[in-house]
Amino acid sequence: MKRLVVLGGGESGVGTAILGKQKGYEVFVSDKGKIKEKYKNVLEHFEIDWEEEKHTESKILNADVVMKSPGIPDKVPIVVQLRQNAIPVISEIEFAVKYTDATIIAITGSNGKTTTTMLTDHVFEQAGLNVGMAGNIGDSFAKMVAENSFDYYVLEISSFQLDGIDTFKPHIAILTNITPDHLDRYDYKFDNYIASKFRITENQTEDDYFIYDADDDVIVDWLKKHPIKSKLMPFSIQKELDEGAYLKNDHIRITTTNDTIEMTTNTLALEGKHNLKNTMAAATAAKLVGIRKETIRQSIENFQGAPHRLEKVLKIQHVQYINDSKATNVNSVFYALDSVKTPIVWIVGGVDKGNDYRELMPLVREKVKAIICLGTDNSKIKDFFGNVVELLVETFAMEEAVKVAYKIAERGDTVLLSPACASFDLFENYEDRGNQFKAAIRNL
Repeated sequence: MKRLVVLGGGESGVGTAILGKQKGYEVFVSDKGKIKEKYKNVLEHFEIDWEEEKHTESKILNADVVMKSPGIPDKVPIVVQLRQNAIPVISEIEFAVKYTDATIIAITGSNGKTTTTMLTDHVFEQAGLNVGMAGNIGDSFAKMVAENSFDYYVLEISSFQLDGIDTFKPHIAILTNITPDHLDRYDYKFDNYIASKFRITENQTEDDYFIYDADDDVIVDWLKKHPIKSKLMPFSIQKELDEGAYLKNDHIRITTTNDTIEMTTNTLALEGKHNLKNTMAAATAAKLVGIRKETIRQSIENFQGAPHRLEKVLKIQHVQYINDSKATNVNSVFYALDSVKTPIVWIVGGVDKGNDYRELMPLVREKVKAIICLGTDNSKIKDFFGNVVELLVETFAMEEAVKVAYKIAERGDTVLLSPACASFDLFENYEDRGNQFKAAIRNL
């Protein structure tokens, strides 16, 4: 019996353990931290051995294959040892893909991937396709493969998951954009991060498709230097394209294999330029799998949007409160500030991942009347914007930040939570941060 060791007892780890057990592996789960109670219960239910708060080498270094959860860096000692012992260390998507014949649509990018994933899944569902949505969103891919037999999977995939692939090959790969993010995991080299994102295409053939942002210089330059085999399907809001999707006179026009669909931007459920691009990517994928034009139009018009992504929460005394907790990098915040048309009280801060705030400066000067810092270390934000806005306040809890915003904001303003940073200093994750923001607003 082959031995599967799973490093990390979270969503992807436990999903992999379930699938491994189902496929006849002897499975062991090891987590350096604490495993959440709900995941322990699942492991107990499936009679899977596990340990927490340690990595016992004798139980790990005898593995035939190791699945490393995406949050674990390659440099941790146990992973280095495994590689030295020539034991394969793969990601969950690499492990799971061997056990499904489904058509895979895989979506990555620095920003926009959750909205694009949810929108693509929504269009497929509305078309009556047998589709599952997994990856960085909802259930893990491995757990879905263990429990279902879908014809299509729409997967949101991070660069960390792509780092651990070998044969993983999506029929349709979508790259929404690339901006500096997670550089702490890539030796602070942007090229390493770009290469990681492009791994989504490395096993594709000429029968597969690559949908990408043709307005993104980073992507376009990389493609010039590193040609890929799959069929290119660009999208753009700046220029007309022969094939792919582009914007003209408030209409999105998508052309694939000599057939074209048009839709007006006035009827789209999602606002903002970035969501035009997310819509183009999702609609192109839908068209490539043969979904009817009218179904694509209707489902894009009735889509509700992703929580924690420019989510309008409440209007209180003519002040709009917007939850953009998922904006964990500068590029996401740029889109958020750009899409708000009224004076902004901006709640920002958290764990800085090497942010360069310079590209935000023109928007902050033009639109932001006050900054509320929310984090354990706000020094970088204070240094950058302290002289730019009239008012900058430091807070260390969400309730406090929202109360300060309520006092500062005047009729016609927008209070925007768009942190530009990770959430782990004060919150469990970005969802917890967004939920606390919404709860604090409702308690005003």
